[in-house]
Amino acid sequence: MLALVKNLCYYLLFLLFIFLLCYFLEKFLKILKIPISMISFVDNGLFISQNKSISHLNANIFCNYNVISSLLLEFGLIVEHRKTDIFHFSRLHGVFNPPPLDLSSIRDPLLLPKETWKYLGFIFDHKLTFRNHINFYSNKAISTIKCIKLLGNSSRGINSLQKKRLYRCCTLLITLYGFPL
Repeated sequence: MLALVKNLCYYLLFLLFIFLLCYFLEKFLKILKIPISMISFVDNGLFISQNKSISHLNANIFCNYNVISSLLLEFGLIVEHRKTDIFHFSRLHGVFNPPPLDLSSIRDPLLLPKETWKYLGFIFDHKLTFRNHINFYSNKAISTIKCIKLLGNSSRGINSLQKKRLYRCCTLLITLYGFPL
């Protein structure tokens, strides 16, 4: 029991440390006047920048990435560059091919923009059409319905009332996820 309480205290202290670190990083970015917002979680961060020019946007993200990775290194935390993604939204009609973010000057890899971005279960694309989100969750719902069909296909399978309950409990939740969007 004592070990459990001790582990819980360590965990809470770690969360407090991460919270304070993110708070001071946000304040530091405002002092530097870099036009970027930051959302942080325990092991995940998100930089948000807005600009009409992609070159200015990439420059802002580059400066922010450099500052944040240097500060985190000072605190003994490491940014895993292979897990770092970049994503751009666009209002432009037609094909949108944003340039990659070149981090070679700070000895990091080239970041290629992703086609889609998954955040809290929602799948975004450049134009905010949500086609990828709808395709993903409709395919997931169809495969769930096929699995429910298999359960009732045996000689001692589930009856129609149980299938209806499974449909309501499983398939409707998958299908309607993000529906208010």
